[in-house]
Amino acid sequence: MWIKLILAIIAVESGSDNNAIGDNGKAYGCLQIWSVYVEDANQFAGTSYTHLDAFDREKSIAMFTAYMSRYATEKRIGHTPTAEDIARIHNGGPNGYRKVATDAYWAKVKAELHRMGEHDLADGKVGFDL
Repeated sequence: MWIKLILAIIAVESGSDNNAIGDNGKAYGCLQIWSVYVEDANQFAGTSYTHLDAFDREKSIAMFTAYMSRYATEKRIGHTPTAEDIARIHNGGPNGYRKVATDAYWAKVKAELHRMGEHDLADGKVGFDL
């Protein structure tokens, strides 16, 4: 289930393009990762990724996983994180799961999950223990 969510986010973020550059040159790779996101993931996981590593899909997914392991936790958000929480944190930062500004982004990820046949993920029936 985890990889299906990541693939849906990748599809929304970059159309699955590992070399994508967006947000006026600030977001890199398939997950459109910003340098501050890399720093945050490194600090939590004890890694030393660079912003350019975001162009490597495997490293991008590792950074995403570290970031979510830090911010998308039951202890932090008060419930078992769902695909919606994770997508909204990815889009809006540590508190993105409660920002109105991330609602439209979640709608895109949710639609992609439904397109992929991942209805339980899209409908919040699956939680993640990170």
